[in-house]
Formats: sequence, C-alpha cells, structure tokens
Amino acid sequence: MDIGPAERSGREVLTERRAGQRRRWVRRVALMTVAVVVLGLGLRWLHWQFTHVVLDDARVGSDMTVLSSRAPGWVREIAISPGDRVARGALLARMDARDAALAVEQYEARLAGISARRSELEARLALVDQTSRSQHEAARARLDAARAALPSAEAERVFAEAELDRAERLSATGAATRQRLEQLRLGAESARQRVLSAGADIRNAEAMMAVALAAREEMGVITAQIEALGPQARELEVQRDRAVLEVEDRTLRMPFDGVVNRVFLEPGEHVQAGQRMILVHNPANVWVDANVKETEVRHFRLGTRVTVTVDAWPGERFEGEVERLIEAATSQFALLPSANPSGNFTRITQRLPLRVRLDPAPPPGMLRPGMLARVTARADGEGLPARP
Repeated sequence: MDIGPAERSGREVLTERRAGQRRRWVRRVALMTVAVVVLGLGLRWLHWQFTHVVLDDARVGSDMTVLSSRAPGWVREIAISPGDRVARGALLARMDARDAALAVEQYEARLAGISARRSELEARLALVDQTSRSQHEAARARLDAARAALPSAEAERVFAEAELDRAERLSATGAATRQRLEQLRLGAESARQRVLSAGADIRNAEAMMAVALAAREEMGVITAQIEALGPQARELEVQRDRAVLEVEDRTLRMPFDGVVNRVFLEPGEHVQAGQRMILVHNPANVWVDANVKETEVRHFRLGTRVTVTVDAWPGERFEGEVERLIEAATSQFALLPSANPSGNFTRITQRLPLRVRLDPAPPPGMLRPGMLARVTARADGEGLPARP
C-alpha cells in the first residue's frame, strides 16, 4: 500500500526537527566547552598576573672596559677590528716607541760598561790579593831566615873578637905571629860584617812585609770602587726599567678573553695619555639590569629567584637571582633634578635599579650587552629568601 505525499512530508518535518535539535545541543555543548576553556585560561591568566611581577624595563649588561694608553704618542698599528674575539694578552694597538726603545738600549750599554768595569776591578783585586799574599809570604820567610841567622852571626862575631883579643895579648909577649894576628883581625871584621848583613836582611824583610801590607790596603780601595759601582748600576737599572715601561705603555694588549666593541682611532692619529682608544667587554661575564617600580620593590630582595627571557632568543628561559638592589631611585642620579619651583606636582611612580645574576651562566656570546630582556618574579612570596 503506497504512502501518500502528506504522510511523507510529516516524517521529513519530524526528522528535520530532531536534526535541528541535535545541532543546537551540539552548538550549546561546544559553546559551553569553549566558555569553560576560556574561563579556565582567563582564571589562570588572572592568577598568574596576581602571583607574578614582570619587569619589562630590563637589559643585558656587562663590564664595558675602555682601554687607553698611559703615554702620549702616534698610533702606528691597529691589530683588531670591531667584533673580533681576542684572547688575553693579544696585541690590540701599537704606538711609536722608538725614543723609549733607544733609551732602553742606551741604559743597557751603560749597564754593560759598569759590568765590564766591575769585572776589571774584580780581576785586579784577585791579582793584587795573590801578589800581595805571595810577597807577604816571601817577606815572612826572609825575615824568619834573617832573624835565625842573626844569633849565629853574633856568636861568630863574639868568638872572632875573643880570638883576636887573645892573639893580641899573645902578640905582646911574642907568642903569636904577625900573620896569625892579621888573619884573626880579618876574621873578626868579617864576623862583624855578617852581623850587619843579618841586621840589614831583617830590615829588608820587614820593608818587604810593609810593601805587602800596603798592597793589602790597596785591595780595600779596589773593593770600595767595586761597591761604589753597585748604586750606579741600580740607578741605571731603575732608569732602564722606566724606559722599558715607556715602551710597554705604548703597546696596548687585551686584559682578558673578550670581544672588541669599538675602535675610536686610526693609524697615524696622535693620542694623549688616558684618551680612550678601544672599547671591549667580557662575553663570559654578563648579567641583567632592570628597573623595578617602587610599588613592586617589596617583591624583590637579595637572593630572590627570577626568570629571565630575552627578545633575541624567544622560547629560551634563563634562571637567576637578584644580587644587587640599589637603595635609591633612578631620579636621584639625574644630572638635572627637577626642583618643581612652580608648585605643580604630578605624581610619577619611581623606579629602583636592580641586577640579576644568571645561574647557571649562559654560554659566552649568547647574551650581548644591550639586548632587551624581561624579568619575572613570584609576587606571592615564593622564591623570596628569608629576611636577615
């Protein structure tokens, strides 16, 4: 039996109604789900906003070191360019140091002359020492020999004179011949001469000893001359070292492993002492400087743990802690402080500087001075160290 057009139309209408109701329920459920998700995200965002403090006024910092020369002069060589990574002790710039180098050579030559003079005096001292010692020993030996010979000569003289005296008495009685008497007289005279000769030898040996002692005194004079060379050499060494320092002061070297930021001169320019020449920094020693509002400073103290993000590295997070909190607002360091003489006053929230030490430290060169950063800290008390 066929169904009529009216019955088919009613069934289609009923089916369409049920389909529409299902679609409406699906939309309602979807909207409710979206609303719940949005509400959850909103609540989470609100909770995060109430429990965190974000400092947008933050930048990466580092020790920017300005290198300069201690002495004036002409620049002869620039060995680096901006952006170069340079090791500690590497040559950066060299100035004209020819005058100082010539002064160093002059003082070295004078020191060499003093050294040669010292060697000459020391050789002369050794020679005088050896000669005077030999002369003294020889004179001592001759003196001992002469003193030993004098008693024997004196005894011979006494014996010869006694024999002569006895012979003269015998000659008076005719018992001694004239020839015998003459021989005894010659023997007595010879004995007297030997005594005189022994005395002369003693005096000669004593004179030789005096000469040897005088030579020993000359050694004292030579020693004094050698000692006088010491202060002269030290004075020249000081002058030489000063000239060497003048040469070194005209050679600019890297004080640490770092990066060259700027070069303020070119070869051929003349610089004065203390004039800035090269700007460098150490990429391994970086931190983050931020300015915190005075209304939020209560959330920060020394040791507060923070999270740092940098615009140059999206998605990267760096951990750190507050290591320095300046106890004065930035307005106190202004060159032209506002005195407000008119009496009109606009209340402006002040900011206090703080510094964040990154722990662990990022790889050298990843963060560069001046990069914009963002510092986030907990505002609900978590991450704050205990008050001292």
